[in-house]
Amino acid sequence: MADTAARSIIRTQGRKATAAFGGSRTGTRHPLVATLMVLPLAALLAVAFGGWDAVVTQASSVGVMLGR
Repeated sequence: MADTAARSIIRTQGRKATAAFGGSRTGTRHPLVATLMVLPLAALLAVAFGGWDAVVTQASSVGVMLGR
């Protein structure tokens, strides 16, 4: 019984916190916002694992294909 009460309290607090930040947990994120969230991590991983040259090469290839 105490376990169920504790879960209810935690769930209620989670809902209050979500409401305080003005959002719902089931909403979708705008693609631009998602991209801006991912880019710093992608850049960090590329630098950390030495993949920066591959990223530059791919970007260059795409630029050539687009005629730039």
